[in-house]
Amino acid sequence: MTIRLQKLIAGSGLASRRKAEALIAAGRVTVNGKVITELGTKVDPARDHVKVDGKHLSAAQPFVYLVLNKPKNVMSTLDDPGGRPTVKDYLRGVSVRVFPVGRLDFDSEGLMLLTNHGDLAQALLHPRYHVPKTYLIKVKGVLTDEEIRRLEQGVSLEDGMTSPAHVKKIKKAEQNSWLELTIREGRKHQVKRMLDAVGHPVIKLVRVKMGPLSLDNLEPGEYRFLTDREANVLRELVEERVAAVERGEAPARAKRPVRRAGWAKPARTKKHQPKKASVA
Repeated sequence: MTIRLQKLIAGSGLASRRKAEALIAAGRVTVNGKVITELGTKVDPARDHVKVDGKHLSAAQPFVYLVLNKPKNVMSTLDDPGGRPTVKDYLRGVSVRVFPVGRLDFDSEGLMLLTNHGDLAQALLHPRYHVPKTYLIKVKGVLTDEEIRRLEQGVSLEDGMTSPAHVKKIKKAEQNSWLELTIREGRKHQVKRMLDAVGHPVIKLVRVKMGPLSLDNLEPGEYRFLTDREANVLRELVEERVAAVERGEAPARAKRPVRRAGWAKPARTKKHQPKKASVA
């Protein structure tokens, strides 16, 4: 079966579809010893020998990406010396060894990306690339506009000022309220410390987004593999941010959201078919 050359390169995890097209156009790809510069050229992976910069494409490791909805009271590691449940317990049916990209506290829940693509994982976690992470948070009390302004402008923690955050009020009750908070850093216990700093301890914390990825309709303990499109968008995001830093440019930051007078509902996201692993 034949497929387009750029799709084969992107599917190997070596580069995004856009970067693969650039590699071909630059004459850095050969098929059976012949330099190919025409986009859309079709190849047979079982018969043709494809090289990128002189290296066989077959040597590139096939990368796997999946999103897990980590339940509460589960370690975000693959092993725990104390014998507590870990995310590995929820990956039954995943034949490739993957590792978590970042962490969530034991008592926190929500979106975790797991992959065997080490370079991409490092780039997603590096603070200079400003990859946004969004959390749905239940806090004690109701934040005032001044407290929200402090979060958005940055609060002083023991390890320094935080970068500006985006805050959206979701709903409130007499003794607590829900917020949606987006940050572009990854300090230890950062979200909880930020809310403590403005006098509103976290009661519940759920990560719902990481970069272009959303939790969608995954129930706690369920996972799904990224679609080819999602994996490609993720690789493109990393390539763009890395290239910007190499050029000495600050990666583009999202615009500050317009402050709403009332309490909003979180945006609905596209649904994907999840998988659930039973835990003994």
